[in-house]
Amino acid sequence: MMASEQQSVLEPDVPDVPRPVARPTRAARLVAALRARRRWLVPALVVLLLAQMAAAMVTTAVQQTPTIDEPVYVATATDYLHEHRIRYNPEHPPLGKLVIMAGIAVADPHYDPSYKGNQGQVGRHLLYASGNDPWRVMLWARLPVIVLTLLFGLVAFAFAREILGRTAGLLALTLYAFSPDLIAHGSLATLDVPSAGFVLTSAWLVWRARLRPRLYLPPAGAALGASVATKMSALPAIPVLTALAVVSVWGARPGRALRALAAAAVVAVTAVAVVWLSYLAVDPRLRFLPAEPVPAVHGLRGALVDLMPLPRAYRDGMRVQFALEDLPWQGYLFGHLYTGSRWYYLPAALLVKTPLGMLALWAAGAVAVVAVRRLRPAAPYVLVPPAVLLASAMTGSRDFGTRYALFMPMFLAVGAASVLALRRRWARPVTGALVLFVAVSSLRTFPLYLPYSNEAFGGPAKTHLRLHDSNVDWGQDLGRLADRLKERYPGERIWLVYKGSGVPAYYGIHATDPRKVPAGKVHGLLVVSDSWVAKARGELAELIHSSRPVDDVGHSITIYRR
Repeated sequence: MMASEQQSVLEPDVPDVPRPVARPTRAARLVAALRARRRWLVPALVVLLLAQMAAAMVTTAVQQTPTIDEPVYVATATDYLHEHRIRYNPEHPPLGKLVIMAGIAVADPHYDPSYKGNQGQVGRHLLYASGNDPWRVMLWARLPVIVLTLLFGLVAFAFAREILGRTAGLLALTLYAFSPDLIAHGSLATLDVPSAGFVLTSAWLVWRARLRPRLYLPPAGAALGASVATKMSALPAIPVLTALAVVSVWGARPGRALRALAAAAVVAVTAVAVVWLSYLAVDPRLRFLPAEPVPAVHGLRGALVDLMPLPRAYRDGMRVQFALEDLPWQGYLFGHLYTGSRWYYLPAALLVKTPLGMLALWAAGAVAVVAVRRLRPAAPYVLVPPAVLLASAMTGSRDFGTRYALFMPMFLAVGAASVLALRRRWARPVTGALVLFVAVSSLRTFPLYLPYSNEAFGGPAKTHLRLHDSNVDWGQDLGRLADRLKERYPGERIWLVYKGSGVPAYYGIHATDPRKVPAGKVHGLLVVSDSWVAKARGELAELIHSSRPVDDVGHSITIYRR
């Protein structure tokens, strides 16, 4: 027998005994489960945040009567749909109203193109004198803007995620989705949110163009053109974003000046082409038949308008805008009524109408995106466009509301996410607490988002003491007023001073204007929109001061008893 065989006989096989494996701790199992679910956790949170915002906007849209500007846009969109002409509202380009037209096409309201009147009168005639249901028409007109607002939330998420990761994207989306200003104006058939959102989209695409210029620069130019084709106030974004396109291409391939200049040209030319296409979409023959005379603009402004490579209707719309800027508008800030404008109005209004936690995160994020070295490349894309647009808006003559600066909560939601890059123990807990504060502050104002102000200024009930117009009272609560009068004050004599485009009689409010009769005859309920309260002088001021406030409707209308 061989030695090996002898050894195998003397030493029989012993089966291998497996070593005991340590059981994972509960914390380890939790971490493993979270990692396994990461693929769906972030999308689920995104859907949850957008669903919350959608619910808030749809609820607001259902409950609010038409604001001052909405009937004009709705009537213009209806005219586009039926008559294919540029006739009403030339001071704003067509693209935003084409978005609204998508909802109008579903509502299919009856429209009388032969009705004569200015754009405001045409809007009221469409809603209240043409056999249409204004609640249904307005809801369908608002829904496309609601959808667009939600899509811009995805842009904010993607922008922040690409700068600093998924957690930063979720933080940006949370601030976006709980912004009272974005919810308030995203639920209306107006142009402010679409214009600001297209600028944000363009900045994000120009940022992405650092890696693939040929892929992202044309859509960046298209998004920029969409913004300019929605509101002319976006024009200052063109030089900013074309310059950032140069930065993107130069950073990807230093030393290639011609390529960088070509990138700027692609963005600018594409933007101009989108403006032309928006007018062609309304009328392929580019007819311009203004319902009201177009004012003449002379001097340097007139010469610059003539040189613009844009359709005649766009240039005439700019002339209308210049004429509007020259009018002596009244403003109201912190209890003071004035004629003209204040350069600091928009920063002050943003201070009042932005949640305190959001203001803190905006400031910290702006500092972080500049101070943290790895974030500095993103700073021009996140901070420069809103800074330039804000500076431009501050020169305007119409101190009417933060709606002229809605790009701020969009861009600074992305910038605020940069606080997550701060290497401090307190950074994340404090950030979480501030985000929770923002969410609670926003939810507490539901569904009255237009008159929102933060806790430092007394909340929504006190906003009318500091601001007016679209910050507080834009005509949105006529339906709520009708319900309140029916429930609490049936059969009483109503005296009404209303600021808005709604028709009170349609909602069952039969009232008389107290300014048209001697003060001694005004007895009963005096109902006054808070914007009129802010601007009250003479007889109206005497009526208000000699009456007793007894009720408040939507924080935008005050009911007095005389």
